[in-house]
Amino acid sequence: MKAKRVIPRQLALRDVEEILGHYAHEDAVLAALGFIDALEHAYLHMGRHPATGSPRFAHELNLPGLRTWRLTKYPYLVFYVEVAEHIDVWRVLHEKRDIPAWMQEPVGD
Repeated sequence: MKAKRVIPRQLALRDVEEILGHYAHEDAVLAALGFIDALEHAYLHMGRHPATGSPRFAHELNLPGLRTWRLTKYPYLVFYVEVAEHIDVWRVLHEKRDIPAWMQEPVGD
């Protein structure tokens, strides 16, 4: 099976910018680079095996099809939905956040 394209929405891109900004503020260049690497690996995995993400928050938030993938070595979750043509990444959030509150923000482009 061919891997699907992974397309982050504007909120997901903003989340990643904020995470990288935090690492920059902490002068943690290696952590920022590791985060980018972990995110790229997660996107590759999600594109190849979209159904392997956890459906836990789909049930909690009543959002059918929503899945999450935890980044390796980083406390962040990637929230996404598989659609026919691609993987639609909604958010990239710290696992300790109030996920239901953060997911209430509009997910439009």
